[in-house]
Amino acid sequence: MPSHAETRVLPYSPSQMYALVADVASYPKFLPWTAAARVRSVTDKGDHQVMLADLVISFKVFRESFGSEVTLWPERQIDTRYIDGPFKYLRSSWQFSPDPKGCAVHFEVDFEFRNRLLQGAAGLFFTEAMNRVVAAFEARATDLYGSGDA
Repeated sequence: MPSHAETRVLPYSPSQMYALVADVASYPKFLPWTAAARVRSVTDKGDHQVMLADLVISFKVFRESFGSEVTLWPERQIDTRYIDGPFKYLRSSWQFSPDPKGCAVHFEVDFEFRNRLLQGAAGLFFTEAMNRVVAAFEARATDLYGSGDA
């Protein structure tokens, strides 16, 4: 049952970081092991939106797809809840708050695969994988917004 949480201060605005993370359809362009992404629907709920999305994750011989419900709280938080696929459960959250140096980004994820083999593999490379995922989002921010001008 790997879980990970960290906070990084980045030289971008909360709205920029929110837009980057909310753009699920672009994940295959920059996110490691993400082979495909599809947004099924986006429903406006007034003060927030609910997105249904599918991701295909590919790592060595493993290729799995899963569905998620993504709750988008504009410019402040994005919560993901697992719907279907290879997990027993998956939850993640991104929080964006103003910081004198730009934006404090807090990310946490907690999941468990149904398949013991996948769970074992995930446990072996989990820390490295999370480091690569966070680095990929930071690199994407630099690609989109430059060196930072929050």
